Amino acid sequence: MRRRDFISLFGGVAAAWPMATQSQQAGAVKRVGVLLNYSESSAEGQQYVAAFRKALQALSRNEGRDMDLILRWTGGDGALYAKHAAELAARSPDLVLAATAASVVALQQATASVPVVFVATIDPVGAGLVASMSRPGGRTTGFTLYEYAISGKWLELLKEIVPDMRWAAVLRDPAVASGIGQFAAVQTVAPAFGIELFTVDMHDTGAVERSIAALRRDSKGGLIVTASALGANKPGEIASIAERHRLPAVYPFRYFVEAGGLASYGPDLVDQYRRAAGYVDRILKGEKPADLPVQAPTKYELLINLRAAKTLTVALPPTLLARADQVIE
Repeated sequence: MRRRDFISLFGGVAAAWPMATQSQQAGAVKRVGVLLNYSESSAEGQQYVAAFRKALQALSRNEGRDMDLILRWTGGDGALYAKHAAELAARSPDLVLAATAASVVALQQATASVPVVFVATIDPVGAGLVASMSRPGGRTTGFTLYEYAISGKWLELLKEIVPDMRWAAVLRDPAVASGIGQFAAVQTVAPAFGIELFTVDMHDTGAVERSIAALRRDSKGGLIVTASALGANKPGEIASIAERHRLPAVYPFRYFVEAGGLASYGPDLVDQYRRAAGYVDRILKGEKPADLPVQAPTKYELLINLRAAKTLTVALPPTLLARADQVIE
């Protein structure tokens, strides 16, 4: 072979190397970790993971072909967040989807390099997860649940359901900042409604029931359930406690009403997981979490359970029923 021909051939092969390398990288299987605050047996948790999978498929990311999902379920157990975060970090994922602030904190402590997209997280700036909503900085971004102010709307809704209400119990988790913040927002608006507030700590359902039984004084009370890991994993038990003590209750998410609760007002969590898939796709394509703004919910929903209203002998205002996004017969 003449020297000129050899140089031409070698140059052509060398020029093709970057393209071949890029092709191999583009076709590489991406590992996506998922750290959830639900137990694996939770119908809600499975529903959200299914929505996340489906949204990724719509973006041409198919599990088992070009993407692996590594799922870890904590069931809201504080000890499992750090354990599962460390397990995920050891698998060297390309990215992790994290549900709630507790998951994000555990992942930020477990790895200094893996990008994190969060969902169902309250006040990520106040919790120190991101620098700001518009420019989160670092390697973490995602989707907030809501601002604390929505907690005041729960009391407003409860007062609309029980116009002569004089007191309300607020179920909250005092061990996390969001539990304290949600109760503080309810406290802010309570004087305007003439409502005396009591706190019930959400450690376990047995303690919740005992606390409610101890403070129950008359029939002019109500119950507000704030977002927490216990509530996420035991919505039916919480709703049953309210029913046994004949307390009209307002909840933060639809799954409480679907489990027998009276009314809920809050963001569409399925939508959060769908939207999170978009951020996951963009980051896997090379965008930086620091440049993707934290997004607030775009969909809120009001649900009413007529069966629960009948059991509690609550006469729901027609105007409230007309505003509901869904009325469960």
